[in-house]
Amino acid sequence: MRKYFQILMLAGFSMLAVNCSDKKNEAVEQQEEKPKVKLAAVSVRDVKQIEEYTATVESDVKNNISSNSVLRIEKINVEVGDMVRKGQLLVQMNTAMLQQLKLQIENQRVEFNRVDELYKVGGASKSEWDNAKMMLDVNETQYANRLENTQLLSPINGVVTARNYDNGDMPGNMPILTIESLSPVKMKINVSETYYPLVKKGMGVEVRLDVYGDEVFAGKVSLVYPTVDPITHTFPVEITLANANQRVRPGMFARAVLAFGIESRVLVPDQAIVKQMGAGDHYVYVYEGGKVSYNKVQLGRRLGDEYEVISGVPTDAQVVVAGQKKLADGVEVEVVK
Repeated sequence: MRKYFQILMLAGFSMLAVNCSDKKNEAVEQQEEKPKVKLAAVSVRDVKQIEEYTATVESDVKNNISSNSVLRIEKINVEVGDMVRKGQLLVQMNTAMLQQLKLQIENQRVEFNRVDELYKVGGASKSEWDNAKMMLDVNETQYANRLENTQLLSPINGVVTARNYDNGDMPGNMPILTIESLSPVKMKINVSETYYPLVKKGMGVEVRLDVYGDEVFAGKVSLVYPTVDPITHTFPVEITLANANQRVRPGMFARAVLAFGIESRVLVPDQAIVKQMGAGDHYVYVYEGGKVSYNKVQLGRRLGDEYEVISGVPTDAQVVVAGQKKLADGVEVEVVK
């Protein structure tokens, strides 16, 4: 019995020793195991500083054609889509009141001529002459205004983009027609205040329209607004296209590219960029002295399989391009090829 008890004691000590040894080995292994990562060296190159903006094409001039007089439409001479020239008769309004005023003027002109002859020979006073002349002048001015509102002419070369009434209608609040110019056309973009000193009137702009693919249209900055929006910290800029061939039409979706010179930038592989979920911030693990640091970066444009980094990565750095999931700021790592 005693011998049996000694055997049990020896077995227990043996198992205890084995367990202690296993735990010690496991702790050593956990202490020695480091996350494995792959590295890539960043590069520094001169990069064109360009920004792309989206916009909708607008006509440079848009005219609403209507009459200030309460008159019925006699005839509309154009349809939507028709090209019109400056001075062309677009709408003829009812002329009954115009004709009445014309007859009245003719009678007043006869009366004025009679008073004028009498005044020359002393048969009429200066006040009578002045009164007759004033009445004639007032009605002639009224006739010219009435004629302008009876015969509606196009003030520009353009295209009819809207027609809201038919012949015989009595116009309401809406314009009878809308005429828009096609040469030139314009678009408005909002530019970050960072670039305010760099945007100048007359600077060239490359414009692409989705309908024409990668074809480039030459534009230029025609207007730089003098104030910056305090909420968005942007300022409006107008871009004009000559559009001599009239291929660009109002309403088209456009992309305008502005160039702001060349800057020396750090470029990192796209595999190095880590996006923080929910925040939209971007980070890069930078390797130095066996450890990694979790650096927040400001990204520029994507150039092929690299990203332009404006800030956050030194020019001579090595960055982690594989193995980021097990990393944290300050962790020691093992570099593998």
